[in-house]
Amino acid sequence: MRLIDSDGNQVGIVSSRKALEMAAQQKLDLVKIAPKAKPPVCKIMDFGKFKYEQSKKEKEAKKKQKIINVKEVRLSLNIEDHDLNTKANRAIKFLEKGDKVKVSLRFKGRELGHTHLGVDVLNRFFSIVSEVGSMEKKPKMEGRSMIMILAPKN
Repeated sequence: MRLIDSDGNQVGIVSSRKALEMAAQQKLDLVKIAPKAKPPVCKIMDFGKFKYEQSKKEKEAKKKQKIINVKEVRLSLNIEDHDLNTKANRAIKFLEKGDKVKVSLRFKGRELGHTHLGVDVLNRFFSIVSEVGSMEKKPKMEGRSMIMILAPKN
C-alpha cells in the first residue's frame, strides 16, 4: 500500500504490516483514504481528532448559512383594494425580513373560467410590492390556484 505519514509526506509503497507497525510506534491510527486505488492509499493520523475537527467545521458551516423561509399570502379573485393593500403590507414585512413570499389566488366554482382576471389581481399585488421584492416565478396555474413567488431585492 502507498503510505502517507502524519505530516502529509509520502513514505512510499510499504507492506500493510510495516504500515501498522509505523502507526503503532507513533501511537496513531492507520486510515485507508483511497481503498480502491492501485495500490490502496493509507495515512497515519489521529482518527478521533480528525473526526472531531470535521464535526467542528460542519457546525461552523451551519452557523454561517442563511435560512430562507417561504411565507404564503392567499388572495381571492374578488378582493377589494383595502384588503389587497393589507395583504401587500404583510408581504412587504416578510420580504424585508429576507423571506420569500408565495402569493396564491384560489379559484372557486365558475371563477376558474376567468383566469385572466386572476393575473390582473396578482399584477396589481406585485405593483404594490415591487419596491421591496422581485418576481422570482411569474403567475402560473397549479390546479385550482394561481401561484406567484416573490423574492426580496438585494
